[in-house]
Amino acid sequence: MKSFSFFRVALTAATVVGSAGALTSCKDFLDVEPIALNTTEYTFSTVDGATAAVIGAYDPLSGDNGYGTRVSMYYPYDSDEMIGSAGAPDGGRRSIARYSSLATNSEINNPWNQLYQGVERANICIQQIPQATIYTSGTPAEQAAMRRLHGEALTLRAQYLFELVRNWGDIPVQFTPSVAGQDFNLPNSDRNATLKRLIDDLNTAVELVPWRSEAGAANERITKGAVKALRARIALFRGGYHPSSSTGTFERASDYQEYYRIARQECADLMARRSEHDLNSSFLEVFKSMNEKRPEAKNEIIFQVGMSTATGNSGSKLGYYNGPRLRNTNGTYGSTQGAVTIAPPYFYAFDSTDTRRDVTITTYEIGANSNFQSGVALNNITDGKWRRDWHIPPVTGSVNYLDYNWPIIRFADVLLMFAEAENELNGPTQAAQDALLEVRARAFRGNRATALTTLNQAGYNLTSKTSFFNALTQERYLEFGGEGIRKYDLLRWNLFATKIEEVKVNIEKMAKGEAPYQNVPLYQYYRTPSASPVQWTRSFYRPSPSNNAAPSGTTRVNWRQAITAEYVANTRPAGTTYRLGTTNATSTATGLAAEYVPNRGKELLPIPQATLSADPALKQNFGY
Repeated sequence: MKSFSFFRVALTAATVVGSAGALTSCKDFLDVEPIALNTTEYTFSTVDGATAAVIGAYDPLSGDNGYGTRVSMYYPYDSDEMIGSAGAPDGGRRSIARYSSLATNSEINNPWNQLYQGVERANICIQQIPQATIYTSGTPAEQAAMRRLHGEALTLRAQYLFELVRNWGDIPVQFTPSVAGQDFNLPNSDRNATLKRLIDDLNTAVELVPWRSEAGAANERITKGAVKALRARIALFRGGYHPSSSTGTFERASDYQEYYRIARQECADLMARRSEHDLNSSFLEVFKSMNEKRPEAKNEIIFQVGMSTATGNSGSKLGYYNGPRLRNTNGTYGSTQGAVTIAPPYFYAFDSTDTRRDVTITTYEIGANSNFQSGVALNNITDGKWRRDWHIPPVTGSVNYLDYNWPIIRFADVLLMFAEAENELNGPTQAAQDALLEVRARAFRGNRATALTTLNQAGYNLTSKTSFFNALTQERYLEFGGEGIRKYDLLRWNLFATKIEEVKVNIEKMAKGEAPYQNVPLYQYYRTPSASPVQWTRSFYRPSPSNNAAPSGTTRVNWRQAITAEYVANTRPAGTTYRLGTTNATSTATGLAAEYVPNRGKELLPIPQATLSADPALKQNFGY
């Protein structure tokens, strides 16, 4: 077989099943013992054999090159919410964050290969499962099981290909398994055609898989709710703007409203079955349940990637690579932990009474060998939905694979997708307003009046179509921080360049103490009682007192004072000079999206050079 680098290995059904012994991404789904099988037909002749093969198709979702690290925490940043691993472009993850990647970047090549491995494994299952005798002639239980497996495989392929499309654009696509002797000179496939095929496939899958209530014990397996939610997400993406792979300009297909209608209907179907999935009344509980590795009451998490084994193959560094930083005894930080920091204006995008802020953002660091908390400066605050100090039992700095699951879609997203689609198609109807306010009201402890009042105070009018859309973009900004959603939202809205520039301008305003940041204090003060969380002693929304000495029993840290001339300069391309008062600084491009320039094509990742070398029919994305 000719080598083709976007498939890591030529897989047969036997190798898919044979690998299942090491697969642990679906922890509750691994009760089937792998069997050494020699023929594809025999592999799929039983429910157990087909189940083991589908387990193999789930597995590339997890691990370092899947949603365990790179796809979930390297690719979505930098954005206007969060900053990936700080530092100058390094040819690896920092080059991705600074928008200066090269086609030889291994942090791009390896996940690309793994995602295509998932596609290939799913392709085998999609081809073989319907051909099995028991698919149409087995017992009712066997037929139901095989249909479910078929639907899961269709959904998995859609997820893998969707991830590839939204990161690389017009990718090569194959909907059948590779075979020996096959010529892999595949051209770039039009992304709109690819996305349409995925939406159609999911329409088939939704009839094959059961609802969660019909599926037995809850676990990480795909159910009907996941299929519908994913179909809505892909439909909205298909209906949005896309950067051209050949020119870098953003384009939108003329039939976009057709896909908004699909998204609206799928979300409406899910909203009509609240017994399956619903909005948890507590935003904190949604994420505490993941950190504590237990179910949450309302099944808000519709589709998640299961992680386990504490290894790079099937584990997860959520809570280690992101989350509160660990401070070593010498005062330094490890380079691969606590690496995701907050764009400082994001902290102040939240209303002071919005309960999401202190779940999404952490204002403390942790001792390397303890869970003792210390306050940090504004330039060092991190994301907080996954934290090592929420782990049960507590873990210290020696552990980096905490194996927290990664949520693909929550019910909150269903509500906001419905609100967006409804507004686009019919304007800001009462149904659209209700869906948006349901999500926002939770952030204010269920108080809808406060949710609406604070929106109005922020200048949003929910009865205007344009203002409603602006309110919705802001609500998604606040609701999904750190969940790998914001960058892709901004791309499909064609707002990425606008919002990146806006957050950089806001950082400059913050450094200068200009409105709306004139009341952000220069300094903050905290105390940490024994075995208790850090306690800040002053408001984050009042200026520092004229006497900046730390009150008795507290420690002072720079807050706005940490947003220095150097910090601001480093959000601009290398060599840019910034002046703050009497201080000049020259950028070394270590900050937020420092090398990003609109219309240069960097919104997409480069297709790996190894793939281009192996496939002469494939063209590199614009800008690389």
